[in-house]
Amino acid sequence: MKKAVILFNLGGPDKPESVEPFLFNLFNDPAIINISSIFRYPLAKFISKRRSPIARNIYKEIGNKSPILELTQDQARSLENNLSKKGDYKCFVVMRCWHPRASDVIKKVREYGPEEIILLPLYPQYSASTSGSSINEWGDLCKKENYRIKTKTICCYPTENNFIASHVLLIKKTLKVIKDNNFMLIFSAHGLPKNKIKKGDPYQWQVEETVKKIMSNLENENLNYVISYQSRVGPLKWIGPSTDEIIIKYSKEKKGIVIVPIAFVSEHSETLVELDIEYKKLAEKNSCGFYKRVPALGIEENFIKGLTELVLKQETRGNFVSSLICPNKYVKCPCLEL
Repeated sequence: MKKAVILFNLGGPDKPESVEPFLFNLFNDPAIINISSIFRYPLAKFISKRRSPIARNIYKEIGNKSPILELTQDQARSLENNLSKKGDYKCFVVMRCWHPRASDVIKKVREYGPEEIILLPLYPQYSASTSGSSINEWGDLCKKENYRIKTKTICCYPTENNFIASHVLLIKKTLKVIKDNNFMLIFSAHGLPKNKIKKGDPYQWQVEETVKKIMSNLENENLNYVISYQSRVGPLKWIGPSTDEIIIKYSKEKKGIVIVPIAFVSEHSETLVELDIEYKKLAEKNSCGFYKRVPALGIEENFIKGLTELVLKQETRGNFVSSLICPNKYVKCPCLEL
């Protein structure tokens, strides 16, 4: 039985000229700016044009392009290699805001001719703005093209055992080379406007559940840690505390800073520039003891094993697979819509 696995990620510009259209695609997504398309389209044009010079400077720091496509393709190959031992699987990569887009990949999937599709967002913690947006785009496209096929969706996996083990391993490797125990372990996730959480998005709760399980598996009661949120843009109030505020606070106390990218599974501008360059400068400016960053999961063996087991998992809630069920107040979680 042939099965296709669709790995979803955000994507990123592949050259300087791609920055503005990439940003337009991002801000023209109704999951990001939820207003009528009549108003969203010109607003997205305005924002992308205004922000593109700043963004181009960011990408200039990492070779004028995002590495996220190549790194996601590495993950797809590693996953396909694991799955090939269990059956006839083929992995496809779909980017939400840049190439390869869903409209192009669906043609390749149909040519492959699977009997079942498994949707796999590379966002461990579910948000309507990330996983939800990609899942909905794929579903809408299938309806538009009258492509009817058995589909299973991996909703989220914030507490999946192998995902947690992968984080624990990389954190321990980083801490092993640190001689000074006076540091703060900062779990940094992408932020989200507060109003989205109030409307029932489970993202923040799931991030907290991820960290809770990592800390219990680290088995070190003396570790001081905090969860923070980065990449805030626009005038809305975002969930906090913000990563930059936390870095300033503990750097001024002369503590070392150890950053864990808890919601990013691939290296990209928000890890390679924001965490590695901008926040490091901020920490050093405010007299931190030292600054270390734990790598993103990438193709770490435990992480790929976890994705493999999620794809192979037969127990579903409706057509959804999840490592946990959200409390009822998180109405945006698709598992609760059943």
